[in-house]
Amino acid sequence: MSTSIRTICGYLTPDIGSALMKAEKEVSCASEIRLYNGRGVVIVDGNSIKFLSKDGSVSPKFSSSCITVNGEQLKIILAKLSRYSVYCHERELSEGCFVLENGVRVGISGTYSEGSKGTIKDISSMNIRIARQVIGCGEKLFSSTYGRSLLICGAVNSGKTTILRDLCRQYGNAEKVSLIDSRNEIAAVVKGRPTNDVGMLTDIITGKSRHDGVISAIRTLSPGYIFCDEIGDSSDAEAIREGIGCGVKFIATIHAENMDDLLSRSAVQELLETGAFEKAAFLWRNGRGVREIRSLGNADKSSRSVSYCDVRIPVGNF
Repeated sequence: MSTSIRTICGYLTPDIGSALMKAEKEVSCASEIRLYNGRGVVIVDGNSIKFLSKDGSVSPKFSSSCITVNGEQLKIILAKLSRYSVYCHERELSEGCFVLENGVRVGISGTYSEGSKGTIKDISSMNIRIARQVIGCGEKLFSSTYGRSLLICGAVNSGKTTILRDLCRQYGNAEKVSLIDSRNEIAAVVKGRPTNDVGMLTDIITGKSRHDGVISAIRTLSPGYIFCDEIGDSSDAEAIREGIGCGVKFIATIHAENMDDLLSRSAVQELLETGAFEKAAFLWRNGRGVREIRSLGNADKSSRSVSYCDVRIPVGNF
């Protein structure tokens, strides 16, 4: 049983956790575990969806033997996620997203209270996304792009964060690196110590926005490289532009499946025109690895495909 699954079970109610532990074979390659209020517990593995039964068996269809989740169970799980302290986890409660040890992410849907800092009242579902560190998955990309600023581009669940984490590990074992881990899903820091390997020389900033984290790193940590996940708005562009002026190189991820998709984003277009990123790696869907590496030197649609990289990541890792 993986460390991530054991971590997840510790936050679930005993009946759901026990059934999940019994389903070890089924969850070993799972990417998500979903809990639906008034419905079931679903294990997602690629395009496969299975319902969890009380005895740990699974079925492609919901039946009377499957676990039915109720609101009280979800409230108990939410209390565990917030460590029984609403005050200390106000931001997570208002955003409906928690990050656990090993980078496991829990998204919550439901009814929110009114107000600028509305918190969730009635929970409809929870989506537990299982993160796995894949040591070495970024080696070929590292050797192909070392020393260059890089955008890692792909769709949801294409493996962007997994590859970014491994590149950070490799750079961070050789260079001064700052990792802006806003939601603590890359390094998975617990009590100041990363539970994922992100490199010996990597400074980790969590709990700050990407913009504030980048500015803080530039001014106080003197990094050669800054790593950050899911850039794409104007505040990110502003911070990255300041970093470029200080000679910092950036390696970041962004939601974009191809060059047209990438160039359609106004904030990214501004960055490309300044030469902020030299290369873009486009990933296959479903975590199958890097499809191609493209030059961003001219930041236009005629940018030439310069090399290919066959990096394989098992389906379900992201």
